[in-house]
Amino acid sequence: MTTRTFRVTVRGVFDGLSAEQRAELLSHAAEHDVLRAAFTPEGHLSYDITARPAFTFRFQDTGEDEEDILVATERAEETAKAWLTERGYGYKNLRSSAEDLSQAPLSKRQRRAAAQRQG
Repeated sequence: MTTRTFRVTVRGVFDGLSAEQRAELLSHAAEHDVLRAAFTPEGHLSYDITARPAFTFRFQDTGEDEEDILVATERAEETAKAWLTERGYGYKNLRSSAEDLSQAPLSKRQRRAAAQRQG
């Protein structure tokens, strides 16, 4: 069986933040900048609270079967919810999307390299 790699994105909006919570998020903004965003097993949070109250968690997970992407998505959502809840951050409009990288189309460079290996 081949291991599949999944990328799961969980998006939402902070809701009902207190002035203290907003200040806390602002103080940690540099480590959550979208330019530093990465898909990681533990999940990476990015936001720009000065522009808008939206956030994005990016998770990388693995599975053996195509159906495992559903479990990975659920696990990512629960991890994001737990992180927000542990810190007392309200949220709304949580939604997720997931991609199975084994099903992702190859770029022109990747197709060229594959063709060179075969021929």
